Amino acid sequence: MSYPEGIFYKYHPDKRVQIISCPFSGGQARGGVELGPYHVLQHGLESQLADLDWKVSEPKTLTFEEPELDPDEGLLKRPLYVGLSTQKVASEITAALQSGAFPLTIGGDHSLAIGTVSGVFTARPDACLLWIDAHADINTPNTTPSGNIHGCPVSFVAGLADPMPPQFAWVKPLLATNKIAYIGLRDIDAGERKILKQHNIAAYSMHHVDKYGIGKVVEMALDKINPDGKAPIHLSLDIDALDPVHAPATGTPVRGGLTLREACYICEAVAESGNLVAMDIMECNPVLGADKASIDTTISAACSVVRCAMGETLL
Repeated sequence: MSYPEGIFYKYHPDKRVQIISCPFSGGQARGGVELGPYHVLQHGLESQLADLDWKVSEPKTLTFEEPELDPDEGLLKRPLYVGLSTQKVASEITAALQSGAFPLTIGGDHSLAIGTVSGVFTARPDACLLWIDAHADINTPNTTPSGNIHGCPVSFVAGLADPMPPQFAWVKPLLATNKIAYIGLRDIDAGERKILKQHNIAAYSMHHVDKYGIGKVVEMALDKINPDGKAPIHLSLDIDALDPVHAPATGTPVRGGLTLREACYICEAVAESGNLVAMDIMECNPVLGADKASIDTTISAACSVVRCAMGETLL
C-alpha cells in the first residue's frame, strides 16, 4: 500500500486524529459488541494511522455506567442508559472538533451515532452525513419492531422521533433529511421504508450498487447531500454493511452486502473529496465470531476501511 501526500483534508490540514473508543452495547441485546474497540486498537490501528502521517493522540476510552433503574419508554429498551451514554459521546466529539482534531469513533453499537452525529453537527452545522450500513437505522420510537435503539439513531438526530423520548431531551434535530445519504442498504423495516420515501432521503441499496457500480453510487450520493462539494462529511460505517464473508463477527449480518473493495472504495472516494471531517466504525462483535479467523477477518476489515478513509490508496 502507498500513503500519498496528495490527499488534503481541508477541515483537518494538520492531520491530528483523536480516537474515541466507546465500549458500549446498550442499544441492542447482544453482548460482545462492547469489546469491538479493544480488538480494533489491538490490531494496531494507532500505528497504521501514524504510518499515514496522522498525529495520533492518546486514545480516549469512555466509560458508561448502566443505571440501576431503566424502565422501557414505550417500545424502547434501556432508554436512560443510551440517552446518558450518547450525550457523553456527543460532548467528546464536539470537543475534539473544536480543538481541531479529527474524531474517529470506534464502537460499540450504532446507537452511539446519536452522540457522534449530534457532536459533529453541533460543531459543524453545515455538515452532511454518509451512512454506510445494511440497515437504515431510522426507525422511530413508534415504528421500531425490536425496541433496540441501535435501529433508531438517524430518526433521533433528524428530528423524526416525535415526540422525543424524555431520556433524549438533550438531542437537537440538527440533521436535515436532505443531508443524509445511505449506501449498502439491504434489510429495511416497513416503517423505515415509509420514512425514507416520505422524506425523499437519498438511499442506495445493494440493488443500486449492482445496477450502477459502486463508483456511480458514491457519486450520486455525494451529489445529493453535498452538491457544491464544499460541506464537511461525517462518515458513519457499520461493519455489517460488508457481506458476512468479509465481516462475519457482527450482530446483525445480512448476506449480499458490499465487498471489502467496495467498502474501501467508498472511504477512498470520501477521502479524495477532501471534505471528511469525522468518522465512526461500529458494530464489530468479536464474541459472535465462529472462530479466531472470523474475528480477525472482521477486525482487519474494520481497520482497512478506516485506513482508506484516512488516506491509504492502492497506488
